Amino acid sequence: MASINNEIMVESSAEAVWKVIGDFSTGPSRMAPGFVEDTRIEDGCRVVTFADGTVVRERCVSVDHDKRRIVYSVVGGTVRPDHDNASMQVFADGERRCRLVWARDVLPDALAAPMAEAMSQALKVIKRTLDRG
Repeated sequence: MASINNEIMVESSAEAVWKVIGDFSTGPSRMAPGFVEDTRIEDGCRVVTFADGTVVRERCVSVDHDKRRIVYSVVGGTVRPDHDNASMQVFADGERRCRLVWARDVLPDALAAPMAEAMSQALKVIKRTLDRG
């Protein structure tokens, strides 16, 4: 199983960043506008449409507001991993700065490279967007 781990520093409070990251329903559209074209809830799953045409169905595994951690899994769409488990967690670093950690375990291993690239591109947009918050 391949593991992907990324982190960025965001020049906003952990509370402000968590309000976006921790929102399973609309978070992707809010954190990465333009990279994500649409986010909607359908049959208990989050359906995310990306600017490149990729569509993923994601199931929420858990949301822990105290730890500022959300866990979800891709369960369908145009990308269909055998296994996927992703988490995003926000850690305070002072009053106006925080660290966003985004981790994913995925099978088959062949999906790791394209998913890592997509996550890397998304993080650039996420940082630009949330640094303003």
